[in-house]
Amino acid sequence: MRRAIFPGSFDPLTLGHYDIIKRGITLFDELIIAIGINSDKKYMFSLEERQRFIENAFKDEPKIKVLTYQGLTVDFCKEIKAEFILRGLRNPGDFEFEKAIAHTNRKLSEIETVFLLTSSGKSYISSSIVRDVIRNGGDVTGLVPDTVKIMP
Repeated sequence: MRRAIFPGSFDPLTLGHYDIIKRGITLFDELIIAIGINSDKKYMFSLEERQRFIENAFKDEPKIKVLTYQGLTVDFCKEIKAEFILRGLRNPGDFEFEKAIAHTNRKLSEIETVFLLTSSGKSYISSSIVRDVIRNGGDVTGLVPDTVKIMP
């Protein structure tokens, strides 16, 4: 079985994430959406809300599981016996950042990182942009899946 994780904070889940996940499930037998918990980070949405957004978006997809974790991603991969890390790339800056992490992860655990380019129509979307739109009362339609319910 080819098991991969797609790690992130998903604060909130965006259409960019959704794009990578939908395309990623065609490559793996199981894809675990791994919500990282970082106690130093202040999130807009609670862990429960973020988990619910993802579970609702993929409720009809049996190849997807949603789990949470703390600590090193490679340690979580070992714990759940995942052989791959899936990451999305939006731009050259993402590539340089993700490349350094992938090399480090490979050195720590020999885990393979698989990169997918975000679809061109979604490459401008980031969680930080979505949070800024929300904070300023903007409409996030077209930036997040319908399962991401933003309360005014």
